[in-house]
Amino acid sequence: MMKHKVSSKQYISEMCFGCGKDNPVGLKAQFYNLEEGKTVAVFQPGGMYQSYPERLHGGVAASILDETLGRAILPMEPDCWSVTAELTIRYKKPVPLDVPLKVVAQVTENNRRLFRSSGELILPDGEVAVTATGVYMKQSLSKIADLSDLDLEKMFIQQENDKEFLEF
Repeated sequence: MMKHKVSSKQYISEMCFGCGKDNPVGLKAQFYNLEEGKTVAVFQPGGMYQSYPERLHGGVAASILDETLGRAILPMEPDCWSVTAELTIRYKKPVPLDVPLKVVAQVTENNRRLFRSSGELILPDGEVAVTATGVYMKQSLSKIADLSDLDLEKMFIQQENDKEFLEF
């Protein structure tokens, strides 16, 4: 495993399934931008996300990969929002519960309207358990949702950059 330098921490929101700090059934993932241009999600899923005993449900793995791949554009375009157009998932190994996991994603192609990204869900020992590729449409936030000023405040909860390096 190698150390990777964190350049910044991404925003979270209150109720997002992936990052929502107040969502009682959410993953509460933390998202980081790395100096090398990649985006990393750090999370630890508990028993409520189980499929087979002691294994993460594949749909939850797909959700966190989708969230991270969609956020991979933010180091390049910090004000960009994205909507999933296509997501392809490959399951390689079972994913255990109650251990710290990481998803590492990067943009592989970028143009005016779309971007493509790829990523991996990485186990604590560094093995790749799930891979994904996706195509995302760039959208303005006003086209994605009807939001009041109060709603907007809830979507941009800044947090301190609490990690200087991530290992994977």
